[in-house]
Amino acid sequence: MKELQADDFVKALRESHHAEKVPCYLFYSSQWDAYVRDPALMVLPFTDHLVHRGDGVFETMKCVAGAVYNLDAHLQRLQRSAYQIGLAFHRGPDALRVKVLEALHAAGQPDCAVRVVLSRGPGGMGVSPTESDASALYILVYGAGRPFMEAHPQGARLRLSAVPPKHPDFATVKTCNYIPNVLMRMEAEAWGVDFTVGADGRGHITEGATENVGIVSKGGTLAFPPLDSVLAGTTMLRVMELAQGLETEGKLHGVVFRPIRVEELNDAREILVVGTTLNVASVTEWEGRPVGDGTPGPIGRALDAMILQDTRENAALRVPYL
Repeated sequence: MKELQADDFVKALRESHHAEKVPCYLFYSSQWDAYVRDPALMVLPFTDHLVHRGDGVFETMKCVAGAVYNLDAHLQRLQRSAYQIGLAFHRGPDALRVKVLEALHAAGQPDCAVRVVLSRGPGGMGVSPTESDASALYILVYGAGRPFMEAHPQGARLRLSAVPPKHPDFATVKTCNYIPNVLMRMEAEAWGVDFTVGADGRGHITEGATENVGIVSKGGTLAFPPLDSVLAGTTMLRVMELAQGLETEGKLHGVVFRPIRVEELNDAREILVVGTTLNVASVTEWEGRPVGDGTPGPIGRALDAMILQDTRENAALRVPYL
């Protein structure tokens, strides 16, 4: 076992760095109040409680044509999540917004994703948050994935998860403790499907690993689970607003949040999976059986087109940084 001195440390980082699965353009750390572009240098202290306790909250936003979409909704949820776990960020929400836009401008990528993490900060190796002297802010600008239906025009496959759902008090907070989410993703990959959805002890669906799941019922109502039991997805909330236009046109007979029994997915007109990166995915296979006629339904296709247009053209929700 050899000991590295400071002069050799950066060299060792670069030599040991493996090519990332997604391009990483810029990383900001409040520990330095500076950023780096070299992915090998995108590091944080092991003693940060984010690393060894998952003690932090985060948001991921997508950027299209030089503007970040729905920025304020994401930052407001970040602040709510931080409040719910007693995590203070001394700079305040306005300063946080400025830092995000500065990082995106410095990265210079018109189409990308940005992840913002508030952590408890460096401290001891115990569990107590009092070990950390101050919270820390990390921002990563990286390559964005393609919308789901663009990459999978045939639609998505969905199964019921065997992973126990999070308690509502934790499901409604976007923390960095993501073990249940990881296990849901693992089972989806093991089963050869695109997504899994959880269910609670009363037989109601909850959410996916990183997505919200809803249905168009037999009666033509768009429904998602109540917000007191799942994360209030920013894309889901915007989709529900856009869907009111379809209701006005008579293409839907209601847009509601309500408990959805697992059995309702068996004869739903459509099943939808929504999220920041994927937009609106139409489920065409549920538990190995076709949904509807086995092709993406009209409501899912319409909402996917609407959220894509909203992302590109809605000046009220687009914050330019280039």
